[in-house]
Amino acid sequence: MTASILLLVPILVIVLIVFLAAGGKINAGEEGGMIVKNIYLYLVLFATLMMTIGGSVSIFMATADIIAPTPYYQTLEDYKGMILDRAHYENGGAVPSEAELEKRYEAAVISHRQNQAARATNTLIKSFGWVVIPLPIFIYFQRVLAKKEE
Repeated sequence: MTASILLLVPILVIVLIVFLAAGGKINAGEEGGMIVKNIYLYLVLFATLMMTIGGSVSIFMATADIIAPTPYYQTLEDYKGMILDRAHYENGGAVPSEAELEKRYEAAVISHRQNQAARATNTLIKSFGWVVIPLPIFIYFQRVLAKKEE
């Protein structure tokens, strides 16, 4: 909750500054309403453009994670040491064979790659939402602004 409040503070400050700046230019009646409408249009265009750009960057990053995932961080020797330490404390000294250790290590590497690919795919799908949802709104308000300027 505190993070959401901290996120809203800069937005409210920006909106307040924009309205104060526009307040000095507002004479009366229809001209003042047009300035507020233009500010609203530009704020919507800015917000949707930023969302679309952020979603596009996130799509690129998720695609990069799918194409070139980060390597498994643990070496075979580290894995063997961890398993041997665990066997010493938990199983009363029963140590798996060298072939069994290598087989378990390869399974851990494959599992890591699959989990990372699944996370990247999930992020990719979510990122498409950050592009697909605000983009039509941006296009609509851009057309509204173009019609106003004519």
